[in-house]
Amino acid sequence: MSKFIKKYNIYILPFTLLILNILAIIFHFFTENNFKFEIIPLIIGGFVVIKSTVLATIKKRKVTAGLLVVLALIGTTYVGEYLSGSIVSFMMIFGEFLEDLTMKKTQNAVRSLIQLVPHKCRKKIGNKFEEVSIREIRPGDIIQVIAGEKIPVDGIIQNGQATINESAITGESMPVDKTTKDKVFVGTLNENGVIEILTQKIGNETILGQIIKTVKSAQENKGNVQKTADKFAEFFLPTILLICAITALLTKDIMRVMSILVIACPCALILATPTAVVASVGNAAKKGVLIKGGVVIEELAKVTTICFDKTGTITKGTPEVVDILICDKSKRNEFLNTLAIVEKNSGHPIGKSIIKYLVEKENLNLDEIPNGKFNMMFGRGVNVKINNNYYEVSNRKLLNELNPEIYKTQNKQIKPLSNKQVYNFLDHEEKLGRTALVVVSNDEILGCISIADTVRPYIKDTINELKTLGIEDFIMLTGDNEYTAQAICDEVGINKFKSNLLPQEKLDYIKELQSSGKHVAMIGDGINDAPALTLANVGIAMGMAGTDIASDASDITLMSDRIDFLCETIALSKKTYSIIKQNIWVFAVCVNIIGILLSGLGFLNPIAAAIIHNASSIFVVLNSSRMLGYKYKNDTKNNNRLSLQSN
Repeated sequence: MSKFIKKYNIYILPFTLLILNILAIIFHFFTENNFKFEIIPLIIGGFVVIKSTVLATIKKRKVTAGLLVVLALIGTTYVGEYLSGSIVSFMMIFGEFLEDLTMKKTQNAVRSLIQLVPHKCRKKIGNKFEEVSIREIRPGDIIQVIAGEKIPVDGIIQNGQATINESAITGESMPVDKTTKDKVFVGTLNENGVIEILTQKIGNETILGQIIKTVKSAQENKGNVQKTADKFAEFFLPTILLICAITALLTKDIMRVMSILVIACPCALILATPTAVVASVGNAAKKGVLIKGGVVIEELAKVTTICFDKTGTITKGTPEVVDILICDKSKRNEFLNTLAIVEKNSGHPIGKSIIKYLVEKENLNLDEIPNGKFNMMFGRGVNVKINNNYYEVSNRKLLNELNPEIYKTQNKQIKPLSNKQVYNFLDHEEKLGRTALVVVSNDEILGCISIADTVRPYIKDTINELKTLGIEDFIMLTGDNEYTAQAICDEVGINKFKSNLLPQEKLDYIKELQSSGKHVAMIGDGINDAPALTLANVGIAMGMAGTDIASDASDITLMSDRIDFLCETIALSKKTYSIIKQNIWVFAVCVNIIGILLSGLGFLNPIAAAIIHNASSIFVVLNSSRMLGYKYKNDTKNNNRLSLQSN
C-alpha cells in the first residue's frame, strides 16, 4: 500500500477534491441542504492552498500575489459562497497538479538516463579485474567493459576496441567504432568488443551529470519575458486591492468584490514561463542538446546572425586525403608504395591522414612496406632513403628549389618538370586552401596528393534550413588564410568570412556586430573560441568534439558533433518563446483584465470567476506541455538525420 501511495501520491489530492467538488455541485443545485457537504472540499482545499501560500510568503520574505487566493477564499467563505471557495481551491490545486505532472515527465526522462549507469563494474586491482560497486570508482582507476555492458564512467580507452552506441547521450543513432585514446562516456552501450578505460570523470562531473544539472536548473534561469511578468506581479496585489476598494465604494456589492478577487489571482502568470522552459529543456536534453535555461531560449529565438568557427565546427578538425593525381596510371602501385614508404613512420597529422587513406581506401598492408632512413624537412616535406633509392613527399618547393647534391641517384638528378598537369593540380588545390604535395620516387615525379580538413556532413543543408528559420547572416570566423576561408565558404554556402583572426579579433568583430543591432550566436569547439562564446548573445559549443572550456563558456552544448542539430535547437527555442508569450499575454494578462472588468460590472459571480480564472491556468500548463512532444517539421526529410523529437 505504501508503494502505491508513493508512486501515485501527486494524483490522490487533486482527484479526491475533483470527486468532492462534483458531489458538492450536485448537492448545491439539486438539494436544499448543501452546506455540510460544500464545506468539506472547501476546508480540505483551502487548508492546502493557505498553507502553501503562507510558507511561500515566509520563504520569499515578501508579500506575494498568491495572497490574493487566500483573500478570495476568506472572502467567499465570509459571504457564504462556499461552493465558489471550494472551486477556487480545487482549481488552484488542480493547476499545480498539471504543472507537477509536466515537471514529472521531464524528470522521468532524466531519471531514465540516471538508470543507464550500472551499479557495479569491473575495476583493475593488481593484475586482475574485480567486480566492485560503482561508488568505489575514482578518477585514475582502470575499468573493464565487455560487449553488452554499459560504460559506467567518462574516460579514455587504454586498451582494446569496441563499437559504442552513444544515442542516450548524443542523440546519434549510429554506433561509433572506438579504439585506444578515444573518449567514451557514461551511460553509453558497448555493443561489441572488450575495452579497458582510464576513468577521468565520475558522478556529477560526467556528461550525464551535466545533463541532469542543466534540467534541474532550467526553471531557476528565467527569461526576460518572465522577469517582466515577475515585476508586473509585484504591483499586482496592491492594484487589485485598490480596484476592489473602488468597486466596493461605488457599487456597495460585496459579491462583485469577491468575483474580482477570485478572477485576479495571477496563477497563470506565475506558471507561464517555468512550465514551458522545463518541458523544452527536458525535450532537448533527451536528444543530446543542453540548454541552460529560459534566458538562453529567449535569446536564441531572437538570433539574426550566426558566427561559425571553422576548424572543428564547419570542418571536422582532422585532415583527410581529398584527391590524388597519378601521372602514369600504370605506375599506380609504385605511387601508393612511395607514399607508404615516406609516411609510414611520420607522426605528423598529414602523414597520419595519408596512411589512413592507404590502409582504409587502398587496402595497403603496411607490414609489407620496408623502413628506411627518415628525414623531415621543415616547411617542405619528408624524404626516406632505402639503400640507393630515394623517396619524397613534399610541397611545390620540391619543384622550385631542387638541390642536386641531395637528389642525385644513380648518377642522375631530378630535372625541372614540364608536365603542366602537375602544376595545374597544385594551383587548383592550393586555391581551394588544401595542402598539395608532390610524390617522388628516385628521379621521377609519380603524381600528387592533396589533403584538407573536410567539411562536416549536412553543413550545407544546415545553412539552408537556418535561412528558413529566419537567420539573416552567416559569417565564418577563422585564423586561416583568405584562400582557405573563401574555399570553405563557397563549399558550404556562407557568403561572409573574416580570416587571419586572433581570438581577441573574434571578440572585437562580435562586438561590432552587436553594436550594429545584430543579435549574435557564436558556435565553436576550441579553447580559443571560449571568449567569443561568452561574449555572444548565445554561445553554442560542439561539446562532444570540443573542449570542456568551450562547453563551460557556452549557453548551449551540442553533445554530438552533428552540426545539423543546430536547426532543431533554434526551431525549439522559437516555438518555446512563442508559447511563453501566448501563456503570458493571452491566457494570463488578457483573461485577467477582461475578467476583472466583467466582475466589476456584475456579469460574473464568484463561481463563474473561479472557473474562468483557473481554467486559464490549466490552459497555460497544457499549452506548455506541448513542448514535451515537440517535433521539428523537417525531421523526416532525411532518414539519416536526427532531431529534437519526443517519442
